[in-house]
Amino acid sequence: MSNNPFAKLPEVGGTIMKPINEQTILVTGATDGIGKQTAIDLAARGATVIVHGRSDERGKAAVEQIVRLTANEKVRFHKADFSSLAEVRRLAAEVQNKYDSLDVLINNAGTAGPGQRALSRDGHELVLAVNYLTPFLLTGLLLPMLEANSARIVNVASAGQTRIDLSNLMLERGYSPLGAYQQSKLAIVAFTFELAKTFRSTGITCNCLHPGTFLDTKMVRESGVTPLGSVRSGADAVVQLAVSAELEGVTGRYYDRKKESRADKQAYDDEFRRRLWELSARLTGLE
Repeated sequence: MSNNPFAKLPEVGGTIMKPINEQTILVTGATDGIGKQTAIDLAARGATVIVHGRSDERGKAAVEQIVRLTANEKVRFHKADFSSLAEVRRLAAEVQNKYDSLDVLINNAGTAGPGQRALSRDGHELVLAVNYLTPFLLTGLLLPMLEANSARIVNVASAGQTRIDLSNLMLERGYSPLGAYQQSKLAIVAFTFELAKTFRSTGITCNCLHPGTFLDTKMVRESGVTPLGSVRSGADAVVQLAVSAELEGVTGRYYDRKKESRADKQAYDDEFRRRLWELSARLTGLE
C-alpha cells in the first residue's frame, strides 16, 4: 500500500521534464554540506545552478570549486541571510529578475540554532524562522515561476519530528534546542503535503525527505556528534527527488533517503495543515 497521504488523488500530469542541461535549479544553503554536494552533482549534469548562501566569501569559493570540478560555467551565487524575511524577498526578486525560468527549487538551508532560544530579525523563534518560515515565503514568492515551468520543489526535512502546538509555535514556553529543530522539520513536511495538495493540478510537484541521520555536515560536527554517514549519500537522495525521470509527476510524498516513508502523524492532519498554513502566511506577510 502506498504511503502517499493523498493516494486517492491522481498524480500530476503534463509537461515532460526538460533535459537537465536546459534546467535552472536553485539550491539554498549550497555553500557547504549536502547543499554544496547537491549543487556539484547538478552542475556536473549540465544544469544552470543558483547557489545560495549568506557569506560572499564562502559563496565565491563554492562557485569556483563547483566550476573547477564540473567544467560548468553556468553556476551563480546569490546572497541572503535567511534570518531576515526582507532578505528572502530580495533573493526571490533577484531570481525572478535574472533568470527566465526556474525548474527546480531545493529548500535545503537550515540551522540547529545557537543552543538557546534566539529570535530572527523579524522577532520569530530563530530555528523555525530559518528552517520553515523562510522556505514557506521563498516558495510562495517564486510560485509564478515554478508554476510556469511545471517545476519540482524539494524540501529537505528530517526524521526527527515533534508534534507542534500552534498556540506555542515560537516556543516561548518549554524551549529546547532539539524541540525547536524537530518542530521546524515537522512544519516543513506539513507544508510540503499541503502545497502538493493545493497545487496538484498546476503541474508543480512537491516532495520532502530525510537525507540521512547525522551526516558529515558542519551542523553535525559543530554539535559535537560523530557523523554516521556521508554528505554524498544525502545529496544523492536530494538529487533523485530533483531530477529523476522516474519521479516525474509524483507529488506529496515523504522519503527516508531514497525510500518512500511515513512522517509524524500530525503532518497528515488536514485541519492542522490548514491552520499552520494560515498562521505562516500571516507571520511572513504572504496572505
